[in-house]
Amino acid sequence: MLIISFGRHSLTSDIRLNMRLGNWIIGVLGVAPLLFALTNSPTKAKPPHQRGDSQTDWPSYGGGPNGIRYSPLSQINRSNVNQLQVAWTYDCAEGPGGTQAQPIVIGRALYGVTASHNVVALDAASGTQIWKFEPGIIGRGPNRGLSYWSDGNEHRLFSAVSQYVYAVDAATGKAIKSFGTDGRIDLREGVGRDPAKQSIILTTPGVIYKDLLIVGGRVSESLPATPGDIRAYDVRTGQLRWSFHTIPHPGEFGYKTWPKLAWKVSGSANNWAGMTVDSNLGIVFVPTGSAASDFYGADRLGDDLFANTLLALDANTGKRIWHFQAIKHDIWDRDFPAPPALVRIKRGQKWIDAVAQTTKTGHVYVFERRTGKPLFPIKYREYPPSYVPGEVASETQPLPTKPYPFARQILTKDMLTNRTPEAHEWALKRFAEFYGGAPFVPFRVDHETLIFPGFDGGAEWGGPAFDPETGLLYVNANEMAWTSHLTRNETVKSAQTLYLRHCGNCHGDTKAGSPPQLPKLTNLDPKWTIAAITRIIRRGAGRMPSYPNLSDADVEAISNYVLTGESKPIQADEEAAIAQDYRFTGYRKFLDPEGYPAIAPPWGTLTAINLNTGDFAWQTPLGEYPELAAKGMKDTGSENYGGPAVTAGGLVFIAATNYDRKLRAFDKSSGKLLWETTLPFSANGTPAVYMADGRQFVVVCAEGSKGRPGDPKGCKYVAFALPR
Repeated sequence: MLIISFGRHSLTSDIRLNMRLGNWIIGVLGVAPLLFALTNSPTKAKPPHQRGDSQTDWPSYGGGPNGIRYSPLSQINRSNVNQLQVAWTYDCAEGPGGTQAQPIVIGRALYGVTASHNVVALDAASGTQIWKFEPGIIGRGPNRGLSYWSDGNEHRLFSAVSQYVYAVDAATGKAIKSFGTDGRIDLREGVGRDPAKQSIILTTPGVIYKDLLIVGGRVSESLPATPGDIRAYDVRTGQLRWSFHTIPHPGEFGYKTWPKLAWKVSGSANNWAGMTVDSNLGIVFVPTGSAASDFYGADRLGDDLFANTLLALDANTGKRIWHFQAIKHDIWDRDFPAPPALVRIKRGQKWIDAVAQTTKTGHVYVFERRTGKPLFPIKYREYPPSYVPGEVASETQPLPTKPYPFARQILTKDMLTNRTPEAHEWALKRFAEFYGGAPFVPFRVDHETLIFPGFDGGAEWGGPAFDPETGLLYVNANEMAWTSHLTRNETVKSAQTLYLRHCGNCHGDTKAGSPPQLPKLTNLDPKWTIAAITRIIRRGAGRMPSYPNLSDADVEAISNYVLTGESKPIQADEEAAIAQDYRFTGYRKFLDPEGYPAIAPPWGTLTAINLNTGDFAWQTPLGEYPELAAKGMKDTGSENYGGPAVTAGGLVFIAATNYDRKLRAFDKSSGKLLWETTLPFSANGTPAVYMADGRQFVVVCAEGSKGRPGDPKGCKYVAFALPR
């Protein structure tokens, strides 16, 4: 195992790859004729109907069809990046909601998602609003962006709000009524179960292949849960064209890795993180998450294909071409957290089209795109069995021998915090009480288990950036330890047991949560009422799915328990039949008494990995706590969500850090910090890079949803450029 030191260091690569723009150019170059006045633009405007340019646009989530978050622009470069200044801002806060959006830019128009999940079209040079699409539904929680399709004549955006996906005219901002039913499709339909009882939301935009919109979706991670089918819809009509069952049906490949009736009753194994499509090969690469329930799988014994799997599907038909399952019978919630990057690497004198997948465990898997052949050896290692009654953990798990893990893998007492002597002594005592601290150690019953890297990674949903000039992959990571355990479910149905079964996973047995990601439910503000809590349970919010399976009486009982703590026995119904013997007791960060990580820094990192060799080029801490930095404890790193973007100007741009609210620019060769600025709110969206009116911009959506209590909250797109 290779552990990189805490301080900044670099290893300069002497490998320069010939950039192949053919791999990056979007298949569709036309943009919509936008009906807006240009009198507010501060410079001479490019005609709005002129088509975009794949070298100056940011045409899809991830920057382009390869999902490598790379821009060939170099107007902003190492020598002048320190001159960047705010060029424009757009306020996208309309009330409660949330987003983690990366905008797309096509021609003169920037398309983004607001806090309430409305869609806006902005003048990319000035930030002036062109139009706004309001579907009449207030969206809540993550919404990471939009999909764009054009055949040269028509130009459509696809926007998700709650369980719906809308087709929007890119020129006018109006819903296209001929798509689906009155302009939208309902993702709850077509999964082979009662739509009224399904919960599915598209948090990451789908991908476009020819005339298909291919999507996954976020579903509940506890039973009952919707199956994670991958589906392709006709972009013109909204008609379902194909489905792939991630929980295989009888006769399908992988069916024998589940209990016989799993396809009827199990759920999840879904693609919430997004996917990437190779339009030349006609392959869509789909990373999936864990099966429900996340942490106890006695009712799904077996490897559980295709959970925790990188799927290569025929984009025309949805047929499986190849697959790789990274976690067999996942009982740790080790979802694949981000779309894979379609990269080109060099072996000797040979160029190879590859796909690189980052993971919550801190590993990168690299495969040949056509065949799924690993480009670095993968070894199956043995791990401990589970001692939880009914559970059977997999005996082995596959890990790559290279690249080396970009996050620490084993937590020992020598790695605990030294922030203060008191914090260190506290951490030593708590650490001695834990079980685990190494990869793939199963949870125990009523004995706190240490998970490292934590539940949120390693890598997270922002995804990596790849530089085709150098072969370097840039990935940000969390370096946090979390704890939890399993406990036996109560057999008597009551408001409390309903809460523990459905809400305790995230908010914990004591309703303490794990803020800011998982809010506490104690000492609620007086504005909260039973009716308000009931609406949240029914609709979902933030990371929380909706719960359509619960009866009205059960929802009212949970709401009352959350608000008052009152619990009474409730008459059992058929819902109780899905109750498992053991349940997860909630996510808990391993923090010291003052709220800082109880392990030694770095608490967050940014790493450059040479995919040609599998070696690190450099690694640096990412983020800091302002109050600690003011006392001299700088460069600690911090929790970070959202990914990097890399440019031909020699720069890696990344926001992501939760607590210091900064956007940073690093030298892509050395990891040296060249520029930073403080944003109005923390930004968990990935930056987009584009050119408008001959001027290069870097734009990021800042909205502060993952900051600490008391941090500013809002929603603004902030664009930076060089002075005129």
